[in-house]
Amino acid sequence: MRMKLDRRTFLAGSSALAILPYVSFARAADRTNPIIALDTDIGNLDPGNRVGTTESNIIRSVCQTLVRFEPGKTSWTNDAAKEIKQISDTEFDFELNRGQMFTGGFGEMTADDVKYSFDRFIDGDKNGKKLTYADDMEALKAVEVTGKYTGKLILKHPSAALWLIGLCDASGAILSKKAVEQLGDKIATTLIGSGPMTLKEWRPKEQFVLAANPDYKGPYKPHFEELTGKIIPEHKTAFLSYQAKELDFTAFDADQLNTAKRLPDTKVIDIPGIDYTWIGINVEKGDLADLKVRQAIRWAIDVDAIIQGAYSGATSRAKTLLAPGLLGNWADAPLYTRDVAKAQALVAETGKTGLTFTFTCLNDATSLAVAQIAQANLAEIGITLTINAMDSGAYWALGADDASKDLELTLIPYTSKFDPSFQTQWFLASQIGLWNWQRWNSPEFDKLHQEGLETLDTAKREEIYINMQKLLDESASCIWITHGRNFFVDAAWLKPMFLPNGKDWQFEFFDKA
Repeated sequence: MRMKLDRRTFLAGSSALAILPYVSFARAADRTNPIIALDTDIGNLDPGNRVGTTESNIIRSVCQTLVRFEPGKTSWTNDAAKEIKQISDTEFDFELNRGQMFTGGFGEMTADDVKYSFDRFIDGDKNGKKLTYADDMEALKAVEVTGKYTGKLILKHPSAALWLIGLCDASGAILSKKAVEQLGDKIATTLIGSGPMTLKEWRPKEQFVLAANPDYKGPYKPHFEELTGKIIPEHKTAFLSYQAKELDFTAFDADQLNTAKRLPDTKVIDIPGIDYTWIGINVEKGDLADLKVRQAIRWAIDVDAIIQGAYSGATSRAKTLLAPGLLGNWADAPLYTRDVAKAQALVAETGKTGLTFTFTCLNDATSLAVAQIAQANLAEIGITLTINAMDSGAYWALGADDASKDLELTLIPYTSKFDPSFQTQWFLASQIGLWNWQRWNSPEFDKLHQEGLETLDTAKREEIYINMQKLLDESASCIWITHGRNFFVDAAWLKPMFLPNGKDWQFEFFDKA
């Protein structure tokens, strides 16, 4: 089957950005450069080893990719590439624009830089260690340099996912070979790019400042000289700062919606989520290795009460990995409604008593509310939970060097992309010790994941990803909570820009309203 490379054919996701009609335009802007809030600090600026969306959003604004997502869309247009030409299902020729200069005096971008950047995903870092996000480029077999500005992408197999989650996104960032070799391990804290913006300043746990890149010659010049991101882990604190006019844009929690609607000079933005928050259970850890114990926990936890109590009933309940509207959504997935008697019976069958586990979560109000509800639920079936609430830096550091091996129950919020393979990759055996905190190992799941990557037929891919979710369900290693709902307030003078999932922010396209 021949894949036709049409940047508009891979539109994905059903999320739609809605701006609610609660706007007053009476107040003029207090600032000419926006100040925004982010709930997570920078963790690692290496595109292949980034931690979360904060870095991804910065990387996409500072670095160029061969092709770039258009404003607010999952369609794309050329960026560093002057032209990309499809030669066959698995071969693409590219030609770079001339005069694309890396910051820091690291010179002009050439095809050697493209090859070097992508080879890291194929071969690993300087020590041969696999990059965390290597699977974003799984389909890429090799990059051949054919001239100073020209090269060839050679794929192992046809792939739609490569464009959506690889080349257009942060994993597709083109780095300076010279800069990476010179920086060494400092690549985690120093970002050299050639894109619309530069990372002018970063004060850990406080703020970062993005500035317009004066040497950028491309068509996506930012509309502001600077954009400041304040690190405020708690949404309620950020919302208070917004009300005090210290911020121009922030996310807020659902229970603050009515207050947000009444604020002057404010737009309220509501984006249905496609992300996934769940309680992960470590299948290797002590008594949790017993399937019946995990099943009992799943029956005992009242997810409906969590939706009402922790999320103010403002988001719908999830029952599987992939959200409605995404390819592979398992519409008929079982919904586990709390059944204390069934949970108690399962525990009794194991013969275990005095079960005690640790519940790890972020230390924000919503996560703590989830933990407390789960704690009360499990107490009714004789299981004691100790809550371990962590700040975001320490929490996300669990995704490296097997730091997660001693986790037991963990509340995990992950961001989705527009191809299901991005979501399923974190449950692979190869992610144990990294981001597979369940430590669940299923050769059949891994095999289906690979088939999904290599298949272009939509109906076949749908079947593959549903079967993968069935395997996850059988493992009882995941208790699905919600796909989320994203609420933002922003000053009426500001026009933020997001991809349709609401989590991928396009700083380079932020503009005046």
